[in-house]
Amino acid sequence: MDQASEDQVRRALAAVEEPELRRAVGELGMLRQVEVHRRRVEVVLAVPQARWPGLEELAARLEAALAAVPGAPRLSLRFEAMDEAARAELRAALARPAGGEPAPVLGPRTRPQAPPGGAPQPLVQQPGSPNRYLDPGSRTRVIGISSGKGGVGKSSVSVNLAVALAARGLDVGLLDADVYGFSVPKMLGVRRPPSQIDDLLVPPVVHGVRCLSIGAFVDDDQPVVWRGPMLHKALEQFLTEAYWGEPDVLLVDMPPGTGDVALSLGQVLPRLEVLVVTTPQPAAQRVAQRSAIAARTMKLAVRGVVENLSWFTADDGTRYELFGRGGGQQLADELKVPLLAQIPLVPAIREGADEGVPVRVAAPAGEAAQAFDALAEAVLALGPARRYRSELQVRT
Repeated sequence: MDQASEDQVRRALAAVEEPELRRAVGELGMLRQVEVHRRRVEVVLAVPQARWPGLEELAARLEAALAAVPGAPRLSLRFEAMDEAARAELRAALARPAGGEPAPVLGPRTRPQAPPGGAPQPLVQQPGSPNRYLDPGSRTRVIGISSGKGGVGKSSVSVNLAVALAARGLDVGLLDADVYGFSVPKMLGVRRPPSQIDDLLVPPVVHGVRCLSIGAFVDDDQPVVWRGPMLHKALEQFLTEAYWGEPDVLLVDMPPGTGDVALSLGQVLPRLEVLVVTTPQPAAQRVAQRSAIAARTMKLAVRGVVENLSWFTADDGTRYELFGRGGGQQLADELKVPLLAQIPLVPAIREGADEGVPVRVAAPAGEAAQAFDALAEAVLALGPARRYRSELQVRT
């Protein structure tokens, strides 16, 4: 068999997706040297930092890509850390859509400023920013998971819905905006802090989901004792100064109730769609209704209701409705939105949350995982919410 050419090898390696940034290494300018010799292919790959995470997985992907090239010898791989200029080039590459035009020259970061005493302004994409999901024309759906009170399993729904969407091949981000009761990193199995490219945070990817939380910056037992302006500033930084790119879906695990954080999210993310989580108990339904009304007051689209803890299935197949029945459907009827899913009470959901292995990963064929798959399908079937712009008016 003839030996593979350097062009064949280079094209195969350039198409490999870097696991942290989830873009092709060739597109990001990381493939620095490819030399094909008789017995080996010598490759130098530039990474943002010397201790960049995911290097073992990246090496395995490169080896697999090379093995698929007929006549290619074995891989000899060396990583090198980028210098400041190379990291700036990488930042510019991240700001370009795949196959798109070159990014604007990186400039100073600016944000829309609220007038003194005024409400926060919607976030917009800034020149040189890699966060194209903020562009009004972006394909990204931003979906907030809301509840009227704590204890209804909102974070479990957020984590397992994110994993279920990622399992369908979607690019998924998950922001833990429940800053007082952050629990998403532990539930998802995040075991390391975000990486950095200079001042750009790169949230870790676990089970196919890019995740960021205030829990990455405080100890697990440390309370967050901040007032509204500090919380708003932190969330704004998470949304603009971390690398989300342009995911298909960005889920936001919102804090329960209708306080400062929920209000800020509604103001800075005007495209936010809202799913309301409740339990079958009528009392919980009435509380959840308040968060839905608050969302509509902020002109956010309430898309559907998720009923959690719907029933417990015993070993003999008997269903026990431990928290009553009908609350989810009643709330959906009152809000005139669909009941998207009913999630059963399954011990594996709690066990997975404690161990950092979501039930959608631990038991993908189980009753709970199937319910989360059905929820993911229902969310996708809804399609994005219609966007109404006040400047477009019909003249009479």
